[in-house]
Amino acid sequence: MSSFIEIAAADGFKLPAYLASPAGQIKGAVVVLQEVFGVNSHICSVADGYAAAGYLAIAPATFHRVQAGVDLGYTQADMGQGIGLKAAVEALPAPGVLQDIQAAIDHVRQASGGKVGIVGYCWGGLLSWRAACLLKGLSAAVCYYGGGMTGPEESARQPVCPVLAHFGKKDHWIAMDTVNAFAAKHPGVSVQAYEADHGFNCDQRGSYDEPAATLALQRTLEFFGTHLA
Repeated sequence: MSSFIEIAAADGFKLPAYLASPAGQIKGAVVVLQEVFGVNSHICSVADGYAAAGYLAIAPATFHRVQAGVDLGYTQADMGQGIGLKAAVEALPAPGVLQDIQAAIDHVRQASGGKVGIVGYCWGGLLSWRAACLLKGLSAAVCYYGGGMTGPEESARQPVCPVLAHFGKKDHWIAMDTVNAFAAKHPGVSVQAYEADHGFNCDQRGSYDEPAATLALQRTLEFFGTHLA
């Protein structure tokens, strides 16, 4: 069962979030953070997948502060629009969109009565890393090819919950030398690298890599199974 709901951040700002509920007993909750393409059909299907695995899953619309109703595809034009929207969100005064993510964490923690994990893809991977370092109420965080998280500024942060990070060895956006440097700086983070490109988890993108996506999801579910139990 799934639907869009409205949640409210600490500053009173209201935003939509896609909520997917498991059919049976709830194991815990997972916050799903979008790419730069909005809460589109792919992100909804990802949330549905975590719900099928037994988690109450929520995907907050993290573009909503700068533009409502963003639902993009994966063309070059969509990419350009998404990158522009990401830049607009990143330019917001602190805490910016992090307070919306906190609202999503708080909602599913209360609704599920269990522990909360977070998983993000692309820009959402970066936001998941920030959430792991700066937000409250998380028991685990998973970052899929988080653009920027291996740079000096982001790498200087310290997570306050267990973190699993997935990267593609063929990713032209995230150089492997920066991934290796990040891994060396954060020995407590489980860093996994795959023979795949950026966006390898998304089956709507040309860079989709089924073996990598399958293995990464298996590792993610095992990670959540350990830390959200």
